[in-house]
Amino acid sequence: MIPIEHFVLLSAALLCIGLLIVIIKKNAIVVLMGIELILNASNINLVAFARYDPSIQGQLFTLFVIIVAAAEAAVALAIVVRVYSYFKSSDLDRIKELKG
Repeated sequence: MIPIEHFVLLSAALLCIGLLIVIIKKNAIVVLMGIELILNASNINLVAFARYDPSIQGQLFTLFVIIVAAAEAAVALAIVVRVYSYFKSSDLDRIKELKG
């Protein structure tokens, strides 16, 4: 049986990596990947702690987060494709400069 500390450490590592990607990277698609890592870190925590709870609320909430993450990824990728076709760039700083 894997101790819960291992899950929490893995989740913290994924959260830190996702935050670093969101803060450092300039490409919109890579930033979306960082956001997905953050959502997966929360899912790992939810499943790990729900393992010790006799009810099924943690697993249901994790399923809800996965569905919302899939919808978010689809909508965000559609927006990125539309912005790329308009600005001919997916660099977030360049898009901000071209705005005004």
